[in-house]
Amino acid sequence: MTEMTVGVGSGVGEFADMVLNIGPQHPSTHGVLRLKLTLDGERVTACEPIVGYMHRGAEKLFEVRDYRQILMLANRHDWLSAFCSELGVALAVERLMGIEVPERAVWLRTALAELNRVLNHLMFLGSYPLEIGAITPVFYAFREREVLQAVFEEASGGRMHYMFNRIGGLKEEVPSGWTRRAREAIGQVRRRLPDLDNLIRGNEIFLARTKGVGVLDAATAAGYGVSGPVARASGVDFDLRRDEPYLAYGELDVPVVTRESGDCHARFECLLDQVYVSLDLAETCLSRVDSIGGPVNVRLPKVVKAPEGHIYTWTENPLGVNGYYLVSRGDKTPYRLKLRTASYANVQALSTLLVGSLVPDMVAILGSMFFVVGDIDK
Repeated sequence: MTEMTVGVGSGVGEFADMVLNIGPQHPSTHGVLRLKLTLDGERVTACEPIVGYMHRGAEKLFEVRDYRQILMLANRHDWLSAFCSELGVALAVERLMGIEVPERAVWLRTALAELNRVLNHLMFLGSYPLEIGAITPVFYAFREREVLQAVFEEASGGRMHYMFNRIGGLKEEVPSGWTRRAREAIGQVRRRLPDLDNLIRGNEIFLARTKGVGVLDAATAAGYGVSGPVARASGVDFDLRRDEPYLAYGELDVPVVTRESGDCHARFECLLDQVYVSLDLAETCLSRVDSIGGPVNVRLPKVVKAPEGHIYTWTENPLGVNGYYLVSRGDKTPYRLKLRTASYANVQALSTLLVGSLVPDMVAILGSMFFVVGDIDK
């Protein structure tokens, strides 16, 4: 069997396989990812995901910035989950230093983490149908995003890179009346979300493109380390918020949204239903915040130094499990901070998942894995 590489024109023959490069795509999409596909006609026989086109060396940069500064880098590798990503690093440093965060900050962090989860999911709920030809859902999704973005901007001053977490709590107290306005925003989004839901979930064209397409079974998902909504759509019933609680999740009833079919439609449904759950969790946390007084951070020395040692912390980020392995030698900068990102693990499964699929289904499968390329390349 000979092989033909598109663009070079070598090995053309009656039984030639075609090697097709999908990408690297322009940064205005979800990021710069390249897939090297081997095709037999229109059927994919092999897939090699090639990453590294957006690599900015975040893990290496952590080593030359102090513990306050690394939060700035931490919220940028997954730009759709900035608050949750900086939160994971803050939790790792706090645990290594033995810092007890004030109760009010814990509940505020939990509420903001769930709002950030909704913002992340709404982006994919709008952009995924767009990738397979449906333009209307993105307008509904961004309408709801703007309502919640205004809430985040009022509290943190940022719309994308919030920089609201600090070692020991939060940057500052939220403005007066903010929790009430945040609950009103949540109520508004909850009332209007069925507009998006009814438009796309049962749409016959959307169903034809996603139902039974790109089936990822539970064993394969677990073998590749896939997590988050992508894994739960395959029946992997695992969520750190319930199974190994952090922040205030231990005091909350966290419903875990799962499906069994493991196809593109199941992954979309998990994402959509998780939005309803996260809105409820955020509202519960905000109500609790109103009953708690006190500070939202702790006083730190001018130079923050973590004691010598190492610790591993993991969180349930919007796209899946993020891990933070922090090693300190007693200096003001980390000796090593290794990231285990959800997107990197999820994309690994493409090498198996895309094999046997048709080229027209490739885009539907790729988009349903819900990744941010900066989160892959770190």
